[in-house]
Amino acid sequence: MSQPKEIPQMEKIVSLCKRRGFIFQSSEIYGGINGFWDYGPLGAELKRNLRDTWWRAMTRDREDVVGLDATIIMHPAIWKASGHVDTFSDPMSDCLVTKKRFRSDHVEPQSGLVYRWTGAHDSTGKTSEDSFSALLANGKPAESARKVALQFYTLRGLTNPELQGETTDKVENSRSFNPENGAQLTEPVPFNLMFKTYIGATATEDDKAYLRPETAQAIFAQFKNVVDSSRQKVPFGICQIGKAFRNEVTPRNFTFGSREFEQMELEFFIAPDEAIRILRGSVAVWNESADLSVPQPNWGWEMWHHYWEKQRVAYYDSIGLGADLLDYHRQTPEELAHYARACVDILFKFPFGTEELEGIAARSDFDLSQHQKHSGKSQEVFDEELRAAATKLDDASKVAFVAAVESDWIGRVKNEALADEIRLKAKDFCEKLFKGLYVPHVIEPSAGLDRLALAVLAAAYYEEDKLDVNGKAERRTVLRFHPRIAPVKLGVFPLLKNKPDLVAKARDVYHSLKRHFSCFYDETGNIGRRYARQDEAGTPFCVTIDFETLGEKGEELKDTVTLRHRDDGSQERVKISELLGRLLPLVQ
Repeated sequence: MSQPKEIPQMEKIVSLCKRRGFIFQSSEIYGGINGFWDYGPLGAELKRNLRDTWWRAMTRDREDVVGLDATIIMHPAIWKASGHVDTFSDPMSDCLVTKKRFRSDHVEPQSGLVYRWTGAHDSTGKTSEDSFSALLANGKPAESARKVALQFYTLRGLTNPELQGETTDKVENSRSFNPENGAQLTEPVPFNLMFKTYIGATATEDDKAYLRPETAQAIFAQFKNVVDSSRQKVPFGICQIGKAFRNEVTPRNFTFGSREFEQMELEFFIAPDEAIRILRGSVAVWNESADLSVPQPNWGWEMWHHYWEKQRVAYYDSIGLGADLLDYHRQTPEELAHYARACVDILFKFPFGTEELEGIAARSDFDLSQHQKHSGKSQEVFDEELRAAATKLDDASKVAFVAAVESDWIGRVKNEALADEIRLKAKDFCEKLFKGLYVPHVIEPSAGLDRLALAVLAAAYYEEDKLDVNGKAERRTVLRFHPRIAPVKLGVFPLLKNKPDLVAKARDVYHSLKRHFSCFYDETGNIGRRYARQDEAGTPFCVTIDFETLGEKGEELKDTVTLRHRDDGSQERVKISELLGRLLPLVQ
C-alpha cells in the first residue's frame, strides 16, 4: 500500500490562511491578480496587532521617536532626488517562446547541453535568419529541444519549419534559459519597479506621478517640518507605517514578494561622528562586549547601528520570534549601497527558505543631502552645544581636525582622482560644524508588515495528533501565536446552548471582556470541537461557563469558569471577577 503524499508545510499554511480567513487572493472570483492579497477577518486582526506592537515599541515606549502618516502619492521630484527614477529597477528577461517574463537574477542557474540553430525555412521558401537556442533538460531526448525551436520559428510565421545549422555545446550555471521549457531568454534589461500614474485630468507626461515604492522618502521630505513642530533634537527618530508598491517582475512565495505591501520604517537621525568628536572628544568604539542598554552621548553611527539591531531583535522576541527562528546577514562592502556605511539583514527561516525580514542600514547623510540639493531647501540642523564646543578649539586644533576629516574621507572613497574634490567638501563640512550646523546622518530599520505576518504564521503553525470523542486519532492544526498578536485573545463558550441560564451567563462574560480585547463567542458543537476551532485560529485562551458557574455544584464554585490554555491544554477554575486581571497583562 502506497504512503499518502506528504504536503509541504507552505502549502498547508496557504490552505489554512484561506480556510480560516487569514489571507485571500485579491479579486479571486475574477481569476485573481498576481502579487496582490486581501486579509480576511483573522488576518486583518493579526496585521492590526502587529502594527500596534511595532508602533508601541517605536513610539509610546520611547521619548525619542515620533510618528508620521504621509501620502502614497508625492511630488515626482522626490523620486528623482532619491534615485528611484533612474536606478530603482530589476533585471528582466522574457522567454522567446512563451513570452513569460522572469526576473533575471531569480532564474535558477542551470547546466547541461545547449542546442543552437542559425535559422529555419519552410516549404513555401520563407526563411528566418533569427538564431535560437534551447537547453536540453537532463534525461530528455534531443527532440524535446527541437520541439521548442520549432515553436519559436512557427511564431515567426514559418509553416512546418525545418531547422538549420544545428550545433551543441555545454553550459554551466547559466541563467539564459527558461527553467520551465528550456527556451532561450532575452538579454536582461532594467525594469523600473515603480507604478506610474497621473495627477489631474489631462494625463500627460507633465502630470506623471508614482505610487511610492517605500515610505522612507516621505520622512526625509518632511524632516524639517517635524523638527520645527515637535521640538525634537538629534538624536531622534521619525517612524511610519504605510502602503508601498513595487511592480515586481515575478511575485513569489505567497505574500512574501507582493506588489502591494505595508512597510514599517524608522529613520533615526544622529549627529555625524565628526560632530561627536568635537562635542565629546572621541567617539565610542564598538566591541562585542559593549553595553547597548542605554544610549550614550558619545555614540557614533556604529554604536547606534548595533543598538537598533539589538532593539529590533528584542521586539521580534517579544512577539514570539526567538533567536532560533532568526538569522543574520551583514552585507559586505561589495553588497552595500554606495552611500551606506553598514547594513545588517535580519532573516527569518521561512518554510521556503531563509529570507529577509528586516534591514537595518546606516545610510550616512545621503537622503537628506539629496533632498537638500534637489529642492534647494536646507536640511541642516543647528546645535548650540556643538557651536559652543567648537569655539573652545584653538586654530591649531581646528586645522588638525580638518586634516583628520580630509584623510578619513579620502581613505573611505579610495579614489585618488577625487582627492581634491573630497578635500574641498571636507573643509566646507568642517567649517559648518564649527558653526554648529550639519545634515544629520540616519540609521534605518525597515521591515515589511506582510512579511512579518507571514513569518508569525509560519512560526506559529503546528500539527498534533489527538484522540477525538470516539477515541480515534486525528491530526489537528494549532497556531501558537504569542498572545500579544493573536487575532482573537479569548473564546467564550456556554457548556450547552439549550440551557438559557448558561447562555445568558456566557453572554455576560463575553460582553464584559470584549471591550478590553478581542473575544469570540461560540455555542455550536461539543466543547472539544470548539476548542479545536479556536486552536486552529490561534486563540490562546478559552473560558467555558458550566453548571458549576451557576452554583449547582456548590457555592464555592459559583461564578467561576473553566479557563483553558491553548498551548498545553491545561485547565483551571477562575473567578469571573478575576478574569480581566488575569488575562489583560498576558495579551497586551
